[in-house]
Amino acid sequence: MKLERMLSMKGGKGEASYVNNSQAQAQHARSMLHLLRETLDGVRLQSPPDFPFVVADLGCSCGSNTIYMVDVIIQHMTKRYEAAGCDPPEFSAFFSDLPSNDFNTLFQLLPPYGGVSMEECLASNSHRSYFAAGVPELIKLHAWINDCPFIKKWFIPIPVYINKVPDVVLDKRSTAYNKGRIFIHGASESTANAYKKQFQSDLAGFLRSRSKEMKSGGSMFLVCLGRTCSDPTDQGGAGLLFGTHFQDAWDDLVQEGLITSEKRDNFNIPVYAPSLEDFKEVVEADGSFIVNKLEVFRGGSPLVVNHPDAG
Repeated sequence: MKLERMLSMKGGKGEASYVNNSQAQAQHARSMLHLLRETLDGVRLQSPPDFPFVVADLGCSCGSNTIYMVDVIIQHMTKRYEAAGCDPPEFSAFFSDLPSNDFNTLFQLLPPYGGVSMEECLASNSHRSYFAAGVPELIKLHAWINDCPFIKKWFIPIPVYINKVPDVVLDKRSTAYNKGRIFIHGASESTANAYKKQFQSDLAGFLRSRSKEMKSGGSMFLVCLGRTCSDPTDQGGAGLLFGTHFQDAWDDLVQEGLITSEKRDNFNIPVYAPSLEDFKEVVEADGSFIVNKLEVFRGGSPLVVNHPDAG
């Protein structure tokens, strides 16, 4: 079975579900709203709006975070149109993720479409002001968008995983073989460079696909895991999570005899936190996009979020 057919965040609404365990993601998303709004202010308004304004979240998962971000974008753009004395366009949202994603739970969280004026929808917490569609594969989203030549698109892709663990990292004959580790944090330079090469190849393909979909006046607000250190073996916050806590857990399993060391060595986490230079190299080489702003934003620990009911 292909990984994308079974890999997803925990669905449903139970105690262990993504819905109830995505507070850290929500906190980080809210901490970047000023950057998102700043970018939205640079989007050219179309008057009169002869076509829909579409928001697409590529990697929406199944919680309320994606719905919140779509609401922020649509409300901000609506206010911009109204401030300019223009009627706002019709809004649509494409929620895209792997086929294994729990779209049923996501759509249960969506408030019903208002079917009333934009002002009434924005003033009500019980209705939404846009049409919504679930798209379980990027290739289908790509085809769908290209069948709609008059759509203006706004993307919020949040790539975290590389497409695969590089083959050389799992090859015992390779200098990049990551023996004893499940992540590249603290690994050899050869291992880290193999991950970097895979990340840059994946990002280049991602940009090529998005450039075919983006219409004139569209923009992309891209958020991804990153690092401040130039050394790829130091993965920053990702290193703390995957290179320390996960690593310790796997080592405990080996020491307790629950799994073999060989099984641990055959498992590597397909995540790469790029530096600004890693990212910039790919964007400039691809040439499909112009970077308006590129920066590292410190969003805090990915592990600890204060519970609202905590004393």
